[in-house]
Amino acid sequence: MLKKTFLLCCASILALAAFGQSVEESLAQAKQLTLQMKEIEALQQYKDILQADPGNVTALNQSSLICSREGARQKDKAAKMEWFNNAKIYAYEAMKVDVENPESNYAMALAWARIAQISGAKEKVAAAKEVKKYVDLALKFKPDYGEAFHLLGKWNFDIYNLSSIEKAAAKVLFGGMPAASLDEAIANYEKCRQLTPSFILNYLDLALALRQNNEETQSMEILNKAIRLRPIYQDDPGYKAEVKKLLDAMQ
Repeated sequence: MLKKTFLLCCASILALAAFGQSVEESLAQAKQLTLQMKEIEALQQYKDILQADPGNVTALNQSSLICSREGARQKDKAAKMEWFNNAKIYAYEAMKVDVENPESNYAMALAWARIAQISGAKEKVAAAKEVKKYVDLALKFKPDYGEAFHLLGKWNFDIYNLSSIEKAAAKVLFGGMPAASLDEAIANYEKCRQLTPSFILNYLDLALALRQNNEETQSMEILNKAIRLRPIYQDDPGYKAEVKKLLDAMQ
């Protein structure tokens, strides 16, 4: 009897080890697909992982981020919103597993940021509040999170540039918005550049903020640095095209 129990325990341990190895291999394959700029295929791989391991935080986080990026590529607003809502769901499920996971909080902040970009005044202001909440948490749990500093910079830039209608909506809904400034946006973007120097979108957004701040020379310097960066993710070639277009317009 003891021998049989021992053998069953050994079999269970081996099965769990094999399962763990299989999940790790699948995560590595999904990451590789992302780097090959095949994000839809990567998303399917993450979904397969979640079928076997529903609480896998890495798969949930990456699924959320891909949904946010894929939603931004859609032309139809309804299609965009569907992708962004799915991004929120994945991030929410990840936070149910680990509420202090910085990537989960960042993923939620990014989903709300995407929603803000396609929303009317009231919805945009409400979404911006959620962005700030979750990006602050991401940085609380991971103070050197480069991409989160980029998102905080974008938040500052967008709040600073709210229209009069959006500012009125903020005052009615929340009594106003938290303080935001162009200088703070630039500082956040620069922090991201220091921590994650390969993040091409950050260079583009930093250049736009510098240009608005009447720092044309510095803006062009950033754009010239961005031109020399190697595309890593699926949207990077498009961002580099925007960088070149802006640089050409400024020369």
